[in-house]
Amino acid sequence: MNSYYAFIKAIETGSFTKAAEELGYTQSAISQMVHSLEEELSTTLILRSRTGITLTPDGEEFLPFIKNICNSHRELQEKLKEMEGLNSGLIRIGTFSSVSCHWLPGLIKDFKQKYPNVQFELHQGDYTDIFHWIKDGSVDFGFVNPKSVSNLTTIPLQEDEMLAVLPIEHPLAAHHKVSLKELTNDPYILLDEGEISEPLTIFNQHNFQPNIQYRVYDDYSIMSMIEQGLGISILPKLVLSRCPYKIVAKSISPSVVRTISLAYKDKRVLPIASRYFIDFIMERYSKTI
Repeated sequence: MNSYYAFIKAIETGSFTKAAEELGYTQSAISQMVHSLEEELSTTLILRSRTGITLTPDGEEFLPFIKNICNSHRELQEKLKEMEGLNSGLIRIGTFSSVSCHWLPGLIKDFKQKYPNVQFELHQGDYTDIFHWIKDGSVDFGFVNPKSVSNLTTIPLQEDEMLAVLPIEHPLAAHHKVSLKELTNDPYILLDEGEISEPLTIFNQHNFQPNIQYRVYDDYSIMSMIEQGLGISILPKLVLSRCPYKIVAKSISPSVVRTISLAYKDKRVLPIASRYFIDFIMERYSKTI
């Protein structure tokens, strides 16, 4: 199995040297492992150059199968741990920033009080990233907008209102609510969430077109930009709950709401630690929506 893990890590890190550092081998050992795998498969998987490594066409074809083998091996190891009891384990979660900041720290702290030896690995991205990570087995489960995934089990947890976010001196800051149409006049800073965007969906449904001047991947960068008067945006209430910036958040008419859900492929084959943590999350946040 070492050659399979070496190959995956080399692709993830972009170099044999970085893969060696993370796996605890020498660079030459990683190179030899990959070479052995290429001999086993009778092909060249990786092209080596001074600028790094790239996958060959055969490498692209074999990559998902090798990932599946590694993930299955990991599941086998986790099953052995399960048979010994929940004394260890690794929980891999796909998440986006507002959940990472406002839900997961408390959840992890409370869970580790019961199971102190369990470890966590958080992969942060947009809805589309998380969907693909769940599908290819890079994470055990993830937090998603259920509209952004397919062929996965989704469990709704909470509805999260989306709010208009404005500079404190903005003329609309004195309003109790703002309309979607009023939000089309200023430069708009779009939170890039992958293929699905709740604000853009609601704008399109009402035949409005925001004046998008910026596309940004981080909620907190957007809040900082709004504080500087660069534009306005629509952000989830969850991420605004402990806002450190001098900005104003207002409800929108008609309202904009996102559903935060858990998603996974097959809970029955997940590591026991991940199954326990999913149940723990559902007890804490799940409600009828």
